[in-house]
Amino acid sequence: MIRYLLNKAGYALLTLFGVITVIFFLFTILPGDPARMMLDQNENSEQLAIIRKKYGFDKPVSTQYLYYLNDLSPVSLHSRTQGDYTFLSEGKYSAVKLFALGGNELVLKTPYLRESFQKSGKKVSDIIGNTLPNTFLLALAAIIIAVFFGIFLGIISAVYKDTALDRLIALVSTLGMSIPSFFSAILFAWIFGFVLHDYTHLNMTGSLYEVDNLGNGSYIQWKNLILPAVVLGIRPLGVVIQLMRNSLLETFSQDYIRTARAKGLSEWQVIRTHALKNSMNPVVTAISGWFASMLAGAVFVEFIFGWNGLGKEIVEALNNLDLPVIMGAVIVIATTFVIINILVDLVYAWLDPKIRLA
Repeated sequence: MIRYLLNKAGYALLTLFGVITVIFFLFTILPGDPARMMLDQNENSEQLAIIRKKYGFDKPVSTQYLYYLNDLSPVSLHSRTQGDYTFLSEGKYSAVKLFALGGNELVLKTPYLRESFQKSGKKVSDIIGNTLPNTFLLALAAIIIAVFFGIFLGIISAVYKDTALDRLIALVSTLGMSIPSFFSAILFAWIFGFVLHDYTHLNMTGSLYEVDNLGNGSYIQWKNLILPAVVLGIRPLGVVIQLMRNSLLETFSQDYIRTARAKGLSEWQVIRTHALKNSMNPVVTAISGWFASMLAGAVFVEFIFGWNGLGKEIVEALNNLDLPVIMGAVIVIATTFVIINILVDLVYAWLDPKIRLA
């Protein structure tokens, strides 16, 4: 187990290093001057020079790349000279000093994702920290809906194979996989948030927290989670239904299932005791992939429903060319993919004892 986790950690670091390298050079070669983006209409030559020096934009691209890696690394090297980009400023880094190396210091710190170009120097980590929990909650609610209804309908479809009910469930799952999320979002917002509002009492737009009209601060509005979670869960729901049905039908053909039936167990006892757990591997794969992709793919759903999550933040950052926010969001999403991939392998080993982690 330890050897497996160490190997996975090595692959994860290589993957993240590749992602960081690609996005850095991709956004570095884009046309435009980051210093001008930060100053907007208030630029002059002196201010531009100060900003370029402060953020390292006056250095060669290779040096900027090393600065970026140093900022992201939990163990990093920092200058003791005030005014240098890597100077260990308390307002910039949250670090613990380890030991001195000449004119530099080796420190242990939280990764520094830099500052937003458009939000008055607000840290990217703070922006992501404020929006990622909302996206995580939305993705979790969507995947719970997809898993609960997908496994249930998949079992029903397998038990009643080739009946009218099976064909109806197959039609529903196919439609769910075919309809784009942005179209479903617009349709559901209009039907359930506008046309049927008097019956559903759901809003067309709204986030988890809403401001009280009487000035008593913000409060949680759970009903705003319903529509975006359902819309986001429709496509994985269709996938889970088909995977659960096909996997269960394959399991039904195994000898131990026939033996269980010969012992006089009912169909539901056979499914619950013997078939369900052994049919879950494809479903776990789909769930893990969809959950990770939801963190990145909830952009349109969040934007349409006005849900203040990471996806909506990415749209705003793209519109404003706020490069640090975009780069930070991509790194966080890539890290999430890597972590989920490792956890899924551990779940595989639990579901199927024949799988051994090496």
